[in-house]
Amino acid sequence: MAKWGQGDPRWIVEEREDGTNVNNWHWTEQDATSLSKGKLRDLLVGIVVENETGHRVISELKQVEGEASCSSRKGKLIFFYEWNIRLSWKECILFISSVIKESGAKHKGLIEILSLSEENEVDDTELSFGTSTLLEIQASSPTGLGVRIPTVTLHMTEVFDPTVEQLYSIFTVKDLVQKFSKSLAILVAEKEGTFQMFDGKITGEYVELLTNKKIVMKWRYRNWPEEHHATVALNFVPTPGQTELQLDCKGVTVCKEEGMKSCWQKQHFEEIKCLVKLTTLNG
Repeated sequence: MAKWGQGDPRWIVEEREDGTNVNNWHWTEQDATSLSKGKLRDLLVGIVVENETGHRVISELKQVEGEASCSSRKGKLIFFYEWNIRLSWKECILFISSVIKESGAKHKGLIEILSLSEENEVDDTELSFGTSTLLEIQASSPTGLGVRIPTVTLHMTEVFDPTVEQLYSIFTVKDLVQKFSKSLAILVAEKEGTFQMFDGKITGEYVELLTNKKIVMKWRYRNWPEEHHATVALNFVPTPGQTELQLDCKGVTVCKEEGMKSCWQKQHFEEIKCLVKLTTLNG
């Protein structure tokens, strides 16, 4: 036994005027239930699962029962939790199967996660699924199969250093398109001319070209519904020493809105700016 006054200072609480539990050496416990419920909602709601049959998203944390706590002993954090969770999911139709074509059906359902606990391995967690069908689809854009797909319109603006002439050429000259997309491109930059970009993942047709002013295109992802296109309009606006590019995109499927934004921001705008830094463009 250590002599008086020579013990581990972390154990000495009674001699401290404030009674502080130094470095959490002694056992402490805090309720983390409320904080954890909010975190579960942030982590789970919005998760997207997408495959060849469609696009499903967890839309709501309907119910969460249980508790969570955070304890500490000798400076080590120890977490305890046990949850029963009920989630709802919904489906956005991306691929029109024969069944959907005939019925116009859209699905929703529930996911139950039972006994989610620190005591159980992930593989031991119990999941149950339920599905129901909605027979009505609210929509704004038809497809060739007679099923209407919900769509939105995107508006984006970006400022570039190149002149209007230089920026316009990046979208209409094959070699420059291939440089910023870093992939094979096929294009005929004239009215009713077609284009393929990103190794065929994006295809479309030029609807209107006003040299150094405006480009209008039919534009689609390869995995969009059959015969469904968005209409993309690019307006080139000269500003002192720069060019403002105004993008309006109509007819984007609801479930592809964020993907469309990311595509234009990261695969187009950011890559074009990188190309400008590395290359001297000719007018």
